[in-house]
Amino acid sequence: MSTGYAKTNIDDAEDLAAKFGMGQLGEARYVREDVGAEGIGISHYRMNPGKRTGFGHRHREAEEMYVVLAGSGRVKVDDEILELRARDVVRVAPSAMREFEAGPDGMELLATGTHVEGDGEMLQEWWTDE
Repeated sequence: MSTGYAKTNIDDAEDLAAKFGMGQLGEARYVREDVGAEGIGISHYRMNPGKRTGFGHRHREAEEMYVVLAGSGRVKVDDEILELRARDVVRVAPSAMREFEAGPDGMELLATGTHVEGDGEMLQEWWTDE
């Protein structure tokens, strides 16, 4: 980077949910490279009502925090299910498996944490019960 800062708009980041055929779930935009960040990043999700991400994930090293910007829903962290509403903040340790589900009005979620290349593990259809 030629300056000590960079600026972008989340809506300018590519919607990877649509790109990978998951548009029925909502939107997923990741901001890191767009601003030249190396060790941190944010993810922005707009989840459609009643939808789950369809997979759980965890990390070896990266701790994450999630902020519910709007709407409501639930998160399953390991074996516990937590109710979420606007302005709730959830910290998740790297090794904890997590997956989100939007409530009846959908959910807008911001995730932030450190970036460690190749650190994530995904498990398809991890949250299968109600």
